[in-house]
Amino acid sequence: MLLPEVVLLDLAGPADAFRNAASRTPGSYRLRFAAPQRSLASAGGLQLSGLEPLPARLTPDTILVITGVSGDRIDVRSSATQQVIEWLRDCPNPGLLLCVCAGSVLAAHAGLLAGRECTTHHAHLEELRRAEPRARVLDNRIFVQDGSVFTSAGVTAGLDLALHIIGAQQGAPVAAAVARQLVVYRRRAGSDPALSPWVMHRNHLHPAVHRVQDAVAREPAASWSAAELAAVAFTSPRNLARLFAEHAGCSPLDYVQLIRFALARQLITGSALDLEHVAARAGFRSAQHLRRVWSRWEAQPPSALRSPESQLA
Repeated sequence: MLLPEVVLLDLAGPADAFRNAASRTPGSYRLRFAAPQRSLASAGGLQLSGLEPLPARLTPDTILVITGVSGDRIDVRSSATQQVIEWLRDCPNPGLLLCVCAGSVLAAHAGLLAGRECTTHHAHLEELRRAEPRARVLDNRIFVQDGSVFTSAGVTAGLDLALHIIGAQQGAPVAAAVARQLVVYRRRAGSDPALSPWVMHRNHLHPAVHRVQDAVAREPAASWSAAELAAVAFTSPRNLARLFAEHAGCSPLDYVQLIRFALARQLITGSALDLEHVAARAGFRSAQHLRRVWSRWEAQPPSALRSPESQLA
């Protein structure tokens, strides 16, 4: 479902993920693009035409994706937006509802998020709270599931949400193949923070620091001493510490602990492994060691993240 000023990444990410999945599992998905008008201009000016009218009914196996629009807030006074909100109120519920970015705000205005946990792009969080005071709006989440309703942080998070649905419906191997085809390095889980530890401290251009970070990301559980990290960078431990402080804003060993924490977090949210096995796979000496490091980046204990998000209601 599209509106004028649709953000192209909100549209293209999920659409291409489902298109790719359909090519691997024939008959699994068929894409349709509906809007309150036959043609519209996307954010940036690209014209989209040949759009279907908003359907009078949805089949129970429909996945309805509500995409976001550009701007700081949804203009609920516009004719197109009012049409969409009224259609969402009156249209029978789809099998799954996926709201990307400010699409959550549209769903909220239509009353579809009342009493539900949800999220949206960080720029729209307060707008979402005002649009639906009965919802529990969660900050800093990639996507949130509440029953058959999914809401995402927007832009690239819509792709994470689509991959999650594909994995749940078609199996993890299909979702992994789609992710590889789309050159997505790592699929994020819904409980992941919007700022992923995998990309923290990497907003720099120093090749030696990136080389060390790449090596740690490939093998977080390896025995990374200061000397071994320095050998990857072809420099001394002292100089590597200086380079990390200057370009990454942390120490090399702090970065190792961050990546190990990120891996442990993925294992906790995506597997049934007990904490000792999670700690061992992520490179920690023990579960107690993992808990000490965990508290540096996560306020909730590991047990709080054991919710079965991978299961569709």
